[in-house]
Amino acid sequence: MACENITDWALIEFRTHYKDDTITKWDIFHYNYGLLHHPDYREKYEANLKRDLPHIPFAKDFWSFAKAGERLAEIHVHYESQPEFSKLKFIQNPDLPLDWRVEKMKLSRDKTQIVYNNFLTIDGIPPQVFDYRLGTRSALEWVIDQYRVKTDKRSGIVNDPNRADDPQYIVKLIGKVITVSLETVDIIEKLPSVL
Repeated sequence: MACENITDWALIEFRTHYKDDTITKWDIFHYNYGLLHHPDYREKYEANLKRDLPHIPFAKDFWSFAKAGERLAEIHVHYESQPEFSKLKFIQNPDLPLDWRVEKMKLSRDKTQIVYNNFLTIDGIPPQVFDYRLGTRSALEWVIDQYRVKTDKRSGIVNDPNRADDPQYIVKLIGKVITVSLETVDIIEKLPSVL
């Protein structure tokens, strides 16, 4: 089985349907990835996606979905190498020493700021960031929840996301996740109709 996980049968079906022998298995993989992000598709097949394999229709515009899916896959797999969102403002508490360490972050009520720690608040979070969701929460909310110091109750093992070799890693990650979220929302909004 090839790494794109598309069968020879599916390749023949797509090439036949679209009358295009240039379609590759990777094109089909990216088409599916783009299609699975389409809001109309997700709404129509919401119940099925929870208990069944995805139903993959032939959209009118194969290449728009394939190109969108290719870019989405690129930024989602390589999110850590994306540029940081440049419009964030870092509000530092002048009464405290410089501190990049995270214990537990939280969003402000209006979701425009992240209280990073007592020293730092990150301001200027665009509201569109919260439109890119991983299940029930946005990618940024997932980072805020997961990147905190926590102790496993059973084992007593402390999970600490702070990195001694890169103290600003989490701050940079927040900027990158915002960039990925905004581009994802933009790509999804430009997808053509599914049918």
